[in-house]
Order: sequence, then structure tokens, then C-alpha cells
Amino acid sequence: MSRLKVGVIFGGACEEHLVSVKSAREVARNLDTEKYEPLWIGITADGVWKLCDGPAADWENGSARPVTLSPDRNVHGLLVMGQGGYETVSLDLVFPVLHGKLGEDGAIQGLLELSGIPYIGCDIQGSAVCMDKSLTYTVAKSAGIATPNFRVVAENEKVDSDRLRYPVFVKPARSGSSFGVSKVADKNELASALSAAHQYDSKALIEDAVVGSEIGCAVLEERFGLVTGEVDRVDLSHGFFRIHQEDSPETGSENSTFIVPADISDDSRRLVQETAKTIYRALGCKGIARVDMFLTEDGQVVLNEVNTMPGLTSYSRYPRMMAAAGLSLSDVIDRLISTALHGKER
Repeated sequence: MSRLKVGVIFGGACEEHLVSVKSAREVARNLDTEKYEPLWIGITADGVWKLCDGPAADWENGSARPVTLSPDRNVHGLLVMGQGGYETVSLDLVFPVLHGKLGEDGAIQGLLELSGIPYIGCDIQGSAVCMDKSLTYTVAKSAGIATPNFRVVAENEKVDSDRLRYPVFVKPARSGSSFGVSKVADKNELASALSAAHQYDSKALIEDAVVGSEIGCAVLEERFGLVTGEVDRVDLSHGFFRIHQEDSPETGSENSTFIVPADISDDSRRLVQETAKTIYRALGCKGIARVDMFLTEDGQVVLNEVNTMPGLTSYSRYPRMMAAAGLSLSDVIDRLISTALHGKER
């Protein structure tokens, strides 16, 4: 039986480049090479595409060759450049292990739709909606999900700082991890926080702070329904949770640890999992997502954000939650591939 050719795209020209490379390394450790033939497509921080041997530290050098994903459906795969011409390599599936801009915002999904190649994860619409937090909140709220109160601030827009109820969070509307996010205690900190957010996006949000525990839920789409991992809770010692901002996150965070399963009541756990599924469906997610929420003292669940291609590194939350529910990353990858191929057949 021939192996499925899976193009794994990683890296990317955005602030989450290094996280994506680390996620790809974990995928490499857990991809069953007896079932799948991986073709590793790395995108440099400058946006150059290279076909390489894998996401090792020196993947950009050595035998890496220029490559592009063809939008021509007759090719249905890669154009690998060589001296005086190119060769085509067909693909059965693409796994875009890309985080943040150009990876989770619908850009790469648009190219994959043109190519006609099945791929893992959200489609163009779901990716775009989940990437823009203001759209995420608007759609979720229409489905009856509680969200933080927020306002959108464009570049150079004046904000009356005296009318805000502090503390507030200021963040880019369309960026990944915690890049450009600030907790603002009073009006004197607002201008610098908006400036930091606008470094990553022309559109920023000011959100009312939600008092409650930060809770996450991993969601996996099967052919016959949705599966959730164990709920986790972010245990903060001080400050606020800033994912992927540490110098060496593999060794832990300076102010947070993850409790999996979360130390909450069974009723709260079920409510969080069911709410995560409702959010997933309302936003049009596909395949994989991590839904981040707040659990307030009175038992209410409030949406924080949705990651449509969550981190898959050795220290990431999604694989930990799934492992606690009995699904290894290898199992998750198998199911994602099966779901993506089945969805293309319909």
C-alpha cells in the first residue's frame, strides 16, 4: 500500500515563525512514516519557500531547494525549482502548521483552495473570522456566547482615556500568541499600549478585563462529531498570561503553569466543553481548534479567543489537553488527516 504524500508547511513570514518551526518538529516526531510520506516545506522569515529534509535547526541550508505550491489544479502539488526548469510533485494532503498572520488568517487557505489539495484546519472564512478578535466576538455573541466588552481602535484614532473602566486589555485585533498585548492599569499607560498593539496590526482592541480563571479546551473534529480534550486552567503567580513570550518556553513560564485536568467542578468542566463546541460550530471551524475562555466565580463562561492552528510544540496546551483525554499527538494527526480527506470527498 502506497503512503499518502503529506506536504507539511511550517515557518512563515510573521512573528510566530519560530513557534511554527517548533510545532513542525513535534509533528515530525509523531507522524507515522509507515502511513505517510512527509514533504517538508519551510517558509523563511523573509517569505522564501524551500523544500527541505525536515524542520531541523539548519533546515534553510544544505539540500533545501526553492519550491512553490502551485495554484493550478492540474498540478495538484508542488513545483520544485532546479537548474533550467522545474519538476512537479503531487500531494494528497497539506498540513499547514502555520500560526498567526498568513497562516491562520485565511491567506494560505486561499492558496490551498485554488490548488484543490485537501488540507487540515479551518477554511478561508473560518480562519479569517477567528483571526480577527472583533469579528470573533461579534459572531460568537450572536450565537449567545458571552464575550468581553470591547471597542475597536484604528491607527491615529483618538481615545478618551477618562471614559474607560480600568483595568483594560489592549491587543492587536489580528495577531497571534500574546504579541502586542498589554494590561493597562490606568489612563497614563493607554497610549503606549495602543502603540505596542499597532506595531502588529492597524486595528487594535480595548477590552474590559474579565475577572475569572483562564480556561482552555482543545477541540478535534472527527468524521462523526466533535471530541474535546481535558480542560486546562492557567495558574498565574502574577501579571497576566503571555504565551510564547519567554526566552525558553520549554523550561516553563516565569508566571504561569497549566493544570490539566483543570481543578474545577464536573459541572463547570462539562459547561466549558459544551461551550467550546458551540463556539467552534458558530465560527465555522474545521478539524482543529483551541478555544480559550474565562470561567468566572459565578460559573459563567466568557470567550477569550480561538486558535485555529494551535501550537503543537512539546510545551503547548493543545497536545497536553488531548493527551490527558487519552489521545496522543500521533492519534490526533491521524484523525485530522482522515477528517480532511473525508471532507474533500463530500
